[in-house]
Amino acid sequence: MDFLYGLYALTAIPDLTWKMAVMWVICIVLFYFAIYKKFEPLLLVPIAFGALLANLPTQGIINEPVGEHGIGGLYYYISQGIHLELFPPIIFLGVGALTDFGPLIANPRTLVLGAAAQFGVFATYLGALALGFSADQSASIGIIGGADGPTSIFLSSKLAPELLAPIAVAAYSYMALVPLLQPPIMRALTTDKERRIRMRSLRPVSQLEKLIFAGLVTVVCIVLVPAASALIGMLMLGNFLRECGVTERLSRAAQNEIINIVTIFLGTSVGITMSGETFLTVETLKILALGVVAFGIATASGVLMAKLMNLVSREPINPLIGSAGVSAVPMAARVSQIEGNRVDPSNFLLMHAMGPNVAGVIGTAVVAGYFIASLAG
Repeated sequence: MDFLYGLYALTAIPDLTWKMAVMWVICIVLFYFAIYKKFEPLLLVPIAFGALLANLPTQGIINEPVGEHGIGGLYYYISQGIHLELFPPIIFLGVGALTDFGPLIANPRTLVLGAAAQFGVFATYLGALALGFSADQSASIGIIGGADGPTSIFLSSKLAPELLAPIAVAAYSYMALVPLLQPPIMRALTTDKERRIRMRSLRPVSQLEKLIFAGLVTVVCIVLVPAASALIGMLMLGNFLRECGVTERLSRAAQNEIINIVTIFLGTSVGITMSGETFLTVETLKILALGVVAFGIATASGVLMAKLMNLVSREPINPLIGSAGVSAVPMAARVSQIEGNRVDPSNFLLMHAMGPNVAGVIGTAVVAGYFIASLAG
């Protein structure tokens, strides 16, 4: 018996808690959505696995250095990419290299739809304030409405690092659930006739136009909102590498190896913060609820703005593309296409929806910069 007790004492079984067990169930749910439902698996799998590690009695994973020459755990160092604000801008480099701004350039009025979706951010900011969150925390929660995971992490790591885990999980989860969350709102706010609207084919956009656009957006956004420099600068650097035609190797690296490696580290670093003690709180439930509200208002705002523009526009806009103003690229644009095909299988909205979709990426980054400039101390 002494031998068996000695073996038992060597294990970490005594360190297990009921909160860890609850978090294991949450991890299983995330794995289910990622693997079997294929909802943003590249994001949810690393987050869920990181959360699993956070809720096991590990050694050498998350411990901080002890003493002057102590060595910290593996993720004590990897997660510095979040604390030092490296991972989100690098993700934006890859996003820029993957993004074609041609649809937005060809139909610049769709920029308004991307801007309209930001109403969800500000409305949720006010709602979070009303629920007792601080201004910094409310801004970090509100940005969930932009449906942009890296931006949510970037902003919350600056303003509300204590809420990083639930904000990141909410942002990425709702990004993954775009095909489930958006369609009911889109159908409720549009008529059958509106969903059948056909838009004129987009004109071809030259390489020079795309390069000028990348440079112009960089200059204008950074001059107006300097706090957004890291996100906007890396986004447009990636796009410039894509469009200039002479840096194909660099563009491919940004689109593949760089963004993939950083996504692994970013996702697991977020998951590592999801310990039961910090995640299973009333505040987390409030954040998840506010995230749904933010996402719903952002979707509705884009659709309603398109309907409003149709009152004064000679060329009608299919309101379904307004929902793509949230920056869940390209999933939100695909949802617009799918909903349009439900009533008219020969109506192609995907490229039109990409305009507000990529505009939403820029808009959310600018809003994040505004919050940082106005709130960061």
